Amino acid sequence: MAAPITPWIRRGDVDGFFGLAVDNLVQLLLIDALCRFVLGFPGELLYGTVLPGVALSLAVGNVFYALQARALAKREGRTDVCALPYGINTVSLFAHVFLVMLPAKLTAEAAGAADPARVAWQAGLWACLGSGLIELLGSTVAERIRRATPRAALLSTLSGIALGFISLGFLFRTFAHPLVGLVTLGVVLLVYFGRVRFKGGLPGGLIAVLLGVLISWTQGLAPTGPFPIGDIELALPVPVLGDLVRGVTGPEALSYVAIIVPMGLFNLIGSLQNIESAEAAGDRFATGPSLAVNGVGTIVAALFGSCFPTTIYIGHPGWKAMGARAGYSLLNAGFFLVVLLGGLLPYLTWAIPVDAGMAIVLWIGIVITAQAFEATPARHAPAVVLGILPGVAAWGALMIKNGLRAAGMGSPGGPPFGPDLAAAFARSDTWIEGVFALEQGFIFTAMVLAGLAAHIIDRQFRRAGVWCLVGSVLSLTGLMHSFRYVPGDVVLSLTPAWAHAGGYLALGLLCFLAPLITVHDDGAHH
Repeated sequence: MAAPITPWIRRGDVDGFFGLAVDNLVQLLLIDALCRFVLGFPGELLYGTVLPGVALSLAVGNVFYALQARALAKREGRTDVCALPYGINTVSLFAHVFLVMLPAKLTAEAAGAADPARVAWQAGLWACLGSGLIELLGSTVAERIRRATPRAALLSTLSGIALGFISLGFLFRTFAHPLVGLVTLGVVLLVYFGRVRFKGGLPGGLIAVLLGVLISWTQGLAPTGPFPIGDIELALPVPVLGDLVRGVTGPEALSYVAIIVPMGLFNLIGSLQNIESAEAAGDRFATGPSLAVNGVGTIVAALFGSCFPTTIYIGHPGWKAMGARAGYSLLNAGFFLVVLLGGLLPYLTWAIPVDAGMAIVLWIGIVITAQAFEATPARHAPAVVLGILPGVAAWGALMIKNGLRAAGMGSPGGPPFGPDLAAAFARSDTWIEGVFALEQGFIFTAMVLAGLAAHIIDRQFRRAGVWCLVGSVLSLTGLMHSFRYVPGDVVLSLTPAWAHAGGYLALGLLCFLAPLITVHDDGAHH
């Protein structure tokens, strides 16, 4: 049965465009600020090379996923297929800046290099390329991982990220600026929770953003700085193979593998979870091609000057609930090509504060968290909760570290982060080392805990034991729970977390013995 002909751009695509555009715009604001003020990138490098590379990488994925959604709709005779959301990977953005490029810059400065910022950029290109290759190669085996993993383990991990890093973060911002925050949130709640539409046919997302911009200007939240004086300069993406080769062959290149490998694996697993989230919402996309194009987008970014991997975004159920289909992806591709190739980002960030669109992003976080409970068997609800906790813990670790930095710790001239933190926090019954252990590799931790809990609920004790063995192996490799202190942070150390590995082994032994030492008990108290 062929699907009826539908337009490429629908009402819901406009709403979806604003939500996804705001999300990607936040990443671009971060890239702009970190590259200029932390890494010291000159304007010609940032606006003439890096951002055009970002634009091309965003176009590659968004166009593919739009075409993929149209093909699925036609094949299944449906009109409600929503394209996979796609954009810059936030976690990798911070990791590449602070764990790869900034150390490369500082090392180059210490060695007396003529252009430390360029050395940092070249190291970032190598990290981006490595991440893309891992995602591309991982796409060949990811479907097997997906079939062996309970849905609770895949979706609860996303919920932990959504609840902490998306929902709570933007909720804080909403109540820091309550007039713009609550009014725009009210529009979103009316349209998407109340299932109403405004008279005149204007999309709710558009109304929320326009109101947000208007109130932000009246409240002094915009403009966000002095007007960016200067002529608009066009910039086209060009290959940077020479700089990429210098990054791959640089003297410090091997030291960054410890960052590239876990980040590539995290990106792969996170994208896999988002494909599962889309299927739970009714859109089954082929795992291999979806992940492969995600990796290709990251490789294209590196080849054309961007240091920042792309990813299949969290939030498909939210965009679909808004009525977005394939067109919102095309709108995002076109929008960021115009903004980044046309040199318009400084003007856009001057006029439109993040506050104008934060209610839409908050809605996405709420929907994702709810989906983990709605799309899994009701009996697995405890497993979902257990899988959410590591993500919330990782967000809590971020809040703790931000608070310490705000107090001067880890800043130039201030005391560095160190093991003495544990004793200080323990005096208030806060076990900070447990927080940091959960933070490192929390995506893997969430999957392991939710997976073993789901199998225990189903009395599949040996399968639960296998998840414990997976947790032990990941701990031994240092991909989970292994951390070290650096002057202004606590980071993954990739050394064996022996105590945690032993704990998972002991738990696994208990699971394997459970059929021999327990009997079923289905009494009323259960």
